[in-house]
Amino acid sequence: MLSIENIGYRYKNGDRDVLKNVCADFKAGQFHSIVGPSGSGKTTLLSIMAGLDKPSSGKVMIHGKDLSKMNLDKYRREDISMIFQAFHLFPLLTAIENTCYPMEANGALRKHALERAKTLLESVGIGEEKHKRYPANLSGGEQQRVAIARSLSTGAKVILADEPTGNLDVANGDAIIGILKRLAHEQEYCVIVVTHNMEIAEASDKVFRMSDGVLSVG
Repeated sequence: MLSIENIGYRYKNGDRDVLKNVCADFKAGQFHSIVGPSGSGKTTLLSIMAGLDKPSSGKVMIHGKDLSKMNLDKYRREDISMIFQAFHLFPLLTAIENTCYPMEANGALRKHALERAKTLLESVGIGEEKHKRYPANLSGGEQQRVAIARSLSTGAKVILADEPTGNLDVANGDAIIGILKRLAHEQEYCVIVVTHNMEIAEASDKVFRMSDGVLSVG
């Protein structure tokens, strides 16, 4: 579903390669993790896969298409979705409004967006009594569940997650990983998680390790 071929990256005016000929294949129906120490290049690689940054060399392929030849705004709206450690919910929108936002931005009618948002929120454990709460009135675990629902609302089948449990306690972190695994195994999502958490790595179908810009399997 998503592959990276000989990706290299160097910051402008940089004196070293942040990524070095990185290659990997990420498949539908699998939960993948990329682990490694801070500064190893894993977050840079995630940004490149998300189309937020361009590689110095190599290419990203999505559904057999070269990302460099695609409309990046359209790619980020329709092909991939992102989940962040800090949730990044809109503070002045309720849970259901946050979930509706990507659909309405893509032209969905309000009525249809609300119906789908309600279904998505309930699928990740956010009951109707919390749909009209603002993020500040939700726990960290609940905010991340809303963030996952929002990421699912576009219909994109590739989920890129940057330390999705980093701001959560163990119980909520385990619940979030359980949701992501179910999305991969039961709904054929391609889930890619960048993390320091080795428990997430142990729960993954495939583990990649990043060290000094070099990616290896297992």
